[in-house]
Amino acid sequence: MVMLADTDAGSVVTAAQSGASWGYRLLLVQVLLVPVLYGLMFLVARLGLETGRGLVGLIRDELGPRWAAIAVGALAVSVVGALVTELAGIAGVGELFGVPAWATVGVTAALLLGLVLTGGYRRVEVVGIALGLFELAFVAAAVLARPHPHEVAAGLLAGQPIGDPRYAALLAANVGAVVMPWMLFYQQSAVVDKGLTRRDLKAVRVDTLLGTVLTQIVMAAVLVAAATTLHGSGAHRLGSVGQIATALTPFLGHTAGRIVLALGVAGAALVASIVVSLAIAWAAAEALGKPCSLDESPRRAPFFYALYAAALAVGSVLVLASPSLVQLSIAVEVLNALLLPLVVGLVLVLAYRRLQSKTVRRQLALVASVMARFGL
Repeated sequence: MVMLADTDAGSVVTAAQSGASWGYRLLLVQVLLVPVLYGLMFLVARLGLETGRGLVGLIRDELGPRWAAIAVGALAVSVVGALVTELAGIAGVGELFGVPAWATVGVTAALLLGLVLTGGYRRVEVVGIALGLFELAFVAAAVLARPHPHEVAAGLLAGQPIGDPRYAALLAANVGAVVMPWMLFYQQSAVVDKGLTRRDLKAVRVDTLLGTVLTQIVMAAVLVAAATTLHGSGAHRLGSVGQIATALTPFLGHTAGRIVLALGVAGAALVASIVVSLAIAWAAAEALGKPCSLDESPRRAPFFYALYAAALAVGSVLVLASPSLVQLSIAVEVLNALLLPLVVGLVLVLAYRRLQSKTVRRQLALVASVMARFGL
């Protein structure tokens, strides 16, 4: 579920802008980020399996309440930015069909609140995965766009213009769009909330690997579809979901273009809205030692559910005053990339302290080396 949330509305528009501006050049980045994403997500999952604690709870136990507060603060900044882009994406989908933003955002927030308040973890996860699978519409878009294999290969092998500030900004945005701080918090808390133990290690490994590959396929598909249809057409600066749909319609057809984009963006934004809201609710409740489980009723865990509702409310209010979704999304992903070293540093310290196997040490070295290549 969290991997499907990784390809959220902000990631979709970042990948689309990357393809429109630079063709297939940033496709290689999506491939290189696979081991980074898998390594980090499996590390936090294993921390949850071994300790039975969420990430913030473990930070508080090992490093003290000050570092726990810093972690929650960093997460809160990332979550607010993410929620604004998710709900703005949903509002953009509504506008494609003539529905005003306030109505789309209001109904969406109410539905997401009702889902969490009335269902346990398993129900929330099943609904979230079902919504996230609509992102596969982007794979269909990439196929329908008919990219030329030789041009894709040329883009993969082309030099990377790191010195160009515009390219560097999109590179940072793509890193922040694939490895987001809130994902790490959610993954570890979800493992704990599901009651998984060391016996589930193999299943968690397979699940994490499958999710990693799936989310990167979707990211690559969005980039390829945009590069094939938009690069070279003059549509290098996208401003909204509607503009992306309009740019795609000459190649996919008016109806197909709108439906593909609507399904993909809505599915991505809905599952991500659930995940990021739960991530901050879990983290803040853990930091304060409050009950925090989807299998607890709102009466038994009022603080946890109040935080979830508050996150949705804040995001809903902010999104109605949001500027261009595309530029906002890229700014949020760059912010994620800036926050990432802090969160990853905490994860690596905890993993080194609590997970002493040779396999884990090799994973730490791999993640650190690949991240160093991106300047993180």
